[in-house]
Amino acid sequence: MLQSLKLGLYNFFTPNSVGLFLRKPKFQVLVSVNLTIMGSKKRPFSTSSAAAKSNDLMSVAAEKGVSKENGGKRGEILVEDMETVEKMTVPQLRVKLRSLGIPSRGTKQELVASLKSFLDGKLNDAGNGSVAQEDQVSSEASLGVADNTYKKKSRKVSSKNRDQSDVVASEVPSTRQTKKRVAKGPTRDTSVDIIVKQAEITQELSVESNDIKGKKNVRAKRKDSSATASAHIGVSEGIDLSVNQDEPWTIFAHKKPKDGWIVYNPKTMRPSPLSKDTKHVKLLSWNVNGLRALLKLKNLCIQQLADREDFDVLCLQETKLQDKDVEAIKESLHDYKNSFWTCSVSKLGYSGTAIISRIKPLSIKYGLGIPDHDGEGRLVTVEFDNFYLLCGYVPNSGDGLRRLTYRITEWDPSLGNYMKELEKSKPVVLTGDLNCAHEEIDIYNPAGNKRSAGFTEEERRSFETNFLNKGFVDTFRKQHPGVVGYTYWGYRHGGRKTNKGWRLDYFLVSECIADKVHDSYILPDVDGSDHSPIGLVLKL
Repeated sequence: MLQSLKLGLYNFFTPNSVGLFLRKPKFQVLVSVNLTIMGSKKRPFSTSSAAAKSNDLMSVAAEKGVSKENGGKRGEILVEDMETVEKMTVPQLRVKLRSLGIPSRGTKQELVASLKSFLDGKLNDAGNGSVAQEDQVSSEASLGVADNTYKKKSRKVSSKNRDQSDVVASEVPSTRQTKKRVAKGPTRDTSVDIIVKQAEITQELSVESNDIKGKKNVRAKRKDSSATASAHIGVSEGIDLSVNQDEPWTIFAHKKPKDGWIVYNPKTMRPSPLSKDTKHVKLLSWNVNGLRALLKLKNLCIQQLADREDFDVLCLQETKLQDKDVEAIKESLHDYKNSFWTCSVSKLGYSGTAIISRIKPLSIKYGLGIPDHDGEGRLVTVEFDNFYLLCGYVPNSGDGLRRLTYRITEWDPSLGNYMKELEKSKPVVLTGDLNCAHEEIDIYNPAGNKRSAGFTEEERRSFETNFLNKGFVDTFRKQHPGVVGYTYWGYRHGGRKTNKGWRLDYFLVSECIADKVHDSYILPDVDGSDHSPIGLVLKL
């Protein structure tokens, strides 16, 4: 067997590339296309130049003592002939075409034709280049020399094909993923045994090809599915997974998208920073969903976030602290000597808000001044020279919408009236988790959440009546009118991985200073909570 391999041509490439295996004297051709989408391993799919040649290869492999266990990875999908391509579903066809860098739009017939054309082209290329390649390999002094030649070629061609695939998949390729692929590719296919295994697998073609549909359906149901399964979900649910999976917030995910909507990407959609000569203030807001747990599990202290973002003021919601916990946290704030905390007293370890600032405020106020609203520590107000800043955590309507009536008839009107009263002396900035996805663009699945807390018609109408209609501007939506950007992803269904989220966190400003907003943005790469931080850069 080794002697025959020395006489044959082998040049097997790594995932996302095309491998050719030509044997003498029968000149049989096996084209194998190994696919990888966004770093996840996919089952190879291959075709013989004709059904007779496929059977011939199977007989050759049988003579070599082929076994499924030694013939390759378990569960690999192999396409025996063109008939198998025709049996593939539209999502399967699109996944494979997209992975090859081929346009994947059109009817099933057009997709099948594109895939067949690609495979036929590889077979033709194999035939045209066979003589020169055979002479080259036969002149090698040993299998070791040939193996080294293979390694160099596989790295070069794999890198080229991978780069082409990544350009199709994402405008900003991931350097980290690219390195992983280069490292993994050669270690899997660099030996002669691997080449033999690829040929031996053809003995299992008839069994494997019959199981393509069933096995892919099983993979799609796994909790941590491969990119193939994720792509099936994306086709059916309006998710574009042809992006860098290390940046899931760049996935366009929406059940009911409208023409012109695009996904939010802070790397490309934020304006240039203001010069030091321009007087401005940088505000950050974050629902931390339990500050003690965040600090303990993530080792993410406020100072580290400050070093990265260089904010002037940080507003926190849902700290879930008690008064006894506050002093210990204050001690860790080196450059932020001014911090103001309010904790829930009606229910311990619940709600809670805070403002942490390196700018000393002129005045501080806790709550709305209404006892019925102030027992849960949901609001802190600080006064600066040019504006009032309010850090708020609006009550959630809860399971069964049990607090919906309280929310829309008491809390929202009281907060809106309070803001208008402050506005009589200077502009107002309200930030925090306002627990409302205002429009359909602000939630992944609007139709399925009509009676979910945070997206009911009553809450959305209240948001408009008590805030927007009173002259307060949603700064993110003003800056990005047709952009899908989320700030909250539920833990229960792993929404952050597929960007199935809600936009619940806001910076609302008085209309008179709306034009002074330089940037209103989201920091989706900061995890540790089910919410991401949001920011506002305001010229003074």
